[in-house]
Amino acid sequence: MNAAEINNRWRVLQKHTASHFDTDTPDIKILLFLIGVQELGKGPMTFSKRQKEELMHIATCRLFSGMGFYELEGLDQDGWPHWRLIKPIPNYTLLEQEMILKSLIIDYFEEQIPNSTTL
Repeated sequence: MNAAEINNRWRVLQKHTASHFDTDTPDIKILLFLIGVQELGKGPMTFSKRQKEELMHIATCRLFSGMGFYELEGLDQDGWPHWRLIKPIPNYTLLEQEMILKSLIIDYFEEQIPNSTTL
């Protein structure tokens, strides 16, 4: 997928998510948060600022696990997933990081929530 395709599919995902959650256009952080909540598997809850950051970390690990960078170690006593870094993530430029994250987020929504978007 090239950058133009990623950005077009990204806008479709943002529109779909905004309409589904009746909110403004979500950015990468919001979509990472939603993936983190999904991966935690406890449904809607109230989270502290620290927990929200941890949810975004869970999402990032989950997304990069598909590229072989992280592996799920297991769940802690509270049911929160913990990931282990398998190999270092290359030093991507900020633009490369953004494109990779967008692409991984799009793929996640297509795989985890079938028919959620037409991307």
